[in-house]
Amino acid sequence: MNEKKSTTINNRKGIHSILEVFLVSLRLGFTSFGGPIAHLGYFHHEYVRRRKWLDERSYADLVALCQFLPGPASSQVGIGIGVMRSGLLGGIFAFIGFTLPSVIVLILFALFVQGFDVGNAGWIQGLKIVAVAVVAHAILGMASKLTPDVKRRTIALFAVITTLLWQSVITQVVVIVVAALIGFWIYREQKSPEVSNMEVPISKRFAIGCLSLFFGLLILLPFLREITSIHWIAVFDSFYRAGSLVFGGGHVVLPLLERELVPVGWITEETFLAGYGATQAVPGPLFTFAAYLGAMMNGWSGALLATTAIFLPAFLLILGTLPFWGLLRSNPKIQAGLFGVNAAVVGILIAALYHPIWTSSILNTADFALAAVLFGMLVFWKLPPWAVVLAGAIGGTLMEFML
Repeated sequence: MNEKKSTTINNRKGIHSILEVFLVSLRLGFTSFGGPIAHLGYFHHEYVRRRKWLDERSYADLVALCQFLPGPASSQVGIGIGVMRSGLLGGIFAFIGFTLPSVIVLILFALFVQGFDVGNAGWIQGLKIVAVAVVAHAILGMASKLTPDVKRRTIALFAVITTLLWQSVITQVVVIVVAALIGFWIYREQKSPEVSNMEVPISKRFAIGCLSLFFGLLILLPFLREITSIHWIAVFDSFYRAGSLVFGGGHVVLPLLERELVPVGWITEETFLAGYGATQAVPGPLFTFAAYLGAMMNGWSGALLATTAIFLPAFLLILGTLPFWGLLRSNPKIQAGLFGVNAAVVGILIAALYHPIWTSSILNTADFALAAVLFGMLVFWKLPPWAVVLAGAIGGTLMEFML
């Protein structure tokens, strides 16, 4: 009887812990505006300072791991905290809570866009101009941290030129690999920081299984896409590959998704950029942009498929690397390669700012003037992203009647 009673108490504690993780992450999902860097600040305040679920050093190590991995860093940090707090289910419910609010809002926005003829509306143009200001702002912040010296700025310049002259997904993968090799060669003698031991309730065998599944899907999906010609497999492959190859945060996913979806006619470039602008107005991870794109292609089912596909690599990678992070992070060779990768990310983002964002959004001097105002609102006046998006929509509407 005592064993049964103890098991029941432990189950209740487990359920309570998982529910707590979900409710806390849900509140963060409703209130975390400002992009990945801001999200990490919200997480630090909630999980480290207020609830003390992990200490400062463990949080810093977890953030470092997620910056090292491809995918949405803030979402991976949230998943990692959920895992360390309540195991695998804790990670799943932490992800659902943080992601659900913005997913629902963006699906509803996509259905609204589909239901009305808004293709030439002024506020749509305004949202496209918002994307210019937001990405330019992101580049400034990332460049100051990721390219602090001439060598890394040179790597970024190499990434800009290569990505613009040979525009394909394969080009971006090659750029990242070459940048990693260059970074290893230049910075291989640099000392690595000390690391702390993080307690992770995941076995190394399970972690290896997650990593095997990650690479297996990355290799297998393109073959299935070619052999079967099934539409949903092609969609899943495009979003899964985008989620697997994005280094540097949500903004970098833009050129990957644009080149996967627009040329094949699954979505127009106009509605693509309008949705990207709208994504800046909602809290939560920028990767929920996939929910909008999926909904534009095939309603609610398309949104669920696209969202699952783009976030699945993040899940598999964080679960697969958490048990090994201490060993990886102390390796100076990996740290050196990461310096080069991060610099290349800045270059890829600059190329994306020019094409497709700038070339599709800044069509005249009035558009440039509005972009300058929106950029000033972000950089000089430090206004929240939702206010900038609202100003962009209003500005685009006013220009439609004035010009």
